[in-house]
Amino acid sequence: MSNSSFTGDVKAPIVSPLAKAEDRFIQYWLPRFPTWVRGNHLTWMTLPWSAVVLLSGWLAQYSLHWLWLSSLMLALQWFTDSFDGKLGKLRGLGLRRWGYFMDHFLDYVFMACVMGHYGFLVSDQAVLWFLILVPLYGAFEVNSWLEFGATGTFRITYLFVGPTEIRLLFVAVNTAIIFAGSAWLEAVMPYALIVLAVMICVVVYGTQNRIWAMDMAEKAKQPSE
Repeated sequence: MSNSSFTGDVKAPIVSPLAKAEDRFIQYWLPRFPTWVRGNHLTWMTLPWSAVVLLSGWLAQYSLHWLWLSSLMLALQWFTDSFDGKLGKLRGLGLRRWGYFMDHFLDYVFMACVMGHYGFLVSDQAVLWFLILVPLYGAFEVNSWLEFGATGTFRITYLFVGPTEIRLLFVAVNTAIIFAGSAWLEAVMPYALIVLAVMICVVVYGTQNRIWAMDMAEKAKQPSE
């Protein structure tokens, strides 16, 4: 595969409430990074962010205020994840395929840690809900990767929700737990999983419709036997 045929570093336009403001922020700060910072440095930072998220969940068993640390990690991971690929392009690092692979693999690792760290705060029976939550969320990422493989279009926002909005949702969850305790989390999780399952069904249905239409359009152009 030649460099020109790989498009994993080109995302479809982000359609979400915060997309424009986020893009202005990134474009302003991108050229202001120190010259010694490389895009791959930022990509690897997701590993310590993930470890600290798990640590904050464990410590939150003793004081819920440790979830402020979890929220800080969500903010820091948003920052490094927003700039790593764009900084790599600006500096001409040439890590397009590596960036695609490691960036999105580590994004999944981080979000799995975020969802898993709530397991420290609920009863043993409720931990099952969070074990189900991780693959349900992962299904959105798998849909994104497979859609890219089938269509060449790399989409990371669905139903007007993007990665930034998801991170803010978890910051809001952390804040609610700090001030209201974690008991409500167990009560709402079954309903949240149902909503998430419906959402992934809607997303996958739309994706397969687009891919089907592409196949049919391609078939229509072929000469009949």
